[in-house]
Amino acid sequence: MHWREKLHEIIYEADTPKGKAFDVILLIVISLSILFVMLDSVQAIYDEYHYFFYIAEWVITIIFSIEYILRIISIKKPFRYIFSFYGIVDLLSTLPLYLTFFFSTSYALMTLRALRLLRIFRILKITRYIGASNNLATALKRSLPKIMIFIYAVIIISFITGTLMYLIEGPEHGFTSIPVSIYWTIVTLTTVGFGDIHPVTPLGQFIATLIMILGYGVIAVPTGIVSSEYATQSKQQSKNTQSCYNCGEKEHKDSAKFCQTCGYSLNKTPTD
Repeated sequence: MHWREKLHEIIYEADTPKGKAFDVILLIVISLSILFVMLDSVQAIYDEYHYFFYIAEWVITIIFSIEYILRIISIKKPFRYIFSFYGIVDLLSTLPLYLTFFFSTSYALMTLRALRLLRIFRILKITRYIGASNNLATALKRSLPKIMIFIYAVIIISFITGTLMYLIEGPEHGFTSIPVSIYWTIVTLTTVGFGDIHPVTPLGQFIATLIMILGYGVIAVPTGIVSSEYATQSKQQSKNTQSCYNCGEKEHKDSAKFCQTCGYSLNKTPTD
């Protein structure tokens, strides 16, 4: 097998021992990086361990820089990875420390501190190494149209109810405008209940009660939609983590021998 395809198998797949080891190591490094970012924001800890955090961040940044380069050279179509979601996340989470070279004045120190917070993007890298996250992401994607229709219906209800509350309660009871009344409706509907505005009239209190009861459905319905899609996804034929060397497609069934997108052999041994 060609060295690039071997490297691709280790980096982009998790079914092999080397691929699993690679994923575990990266998960540990990402977790440490996120921990350092959080601790670095605590002024007392930052003052005491600033030098340690600085060295550790450089080591982690170099590791992810090497990973980023290896991902580019180990795939046949590198731009597919570079402009993908994870490719952009990898770049954003790696760049901040290198950007410090462009700031040499003390005035820019506060800016540097803000730029370094971009490292938190590394938390998004974790999902790549958790197999179950793929099923959840697919379930969320398939649930999106239904959830959007539901949210649209909730918005319509909020507008109608907010307008009614404005007419019933009026400015004298805190419902000074329709937007404010809609704000109260959404706060009540989501069961947050800040308490800054509340109905006083019996009819207003009755409508508020109905909105509170409806609020439980607002929380339950999207959860049920996603759960249903997730259960359906789990019942389907399982998929492996094989990533096509030719086009980068990751969604392949366990029994697949060829890429479902480009037809490239998933077990091909190149001669060049």
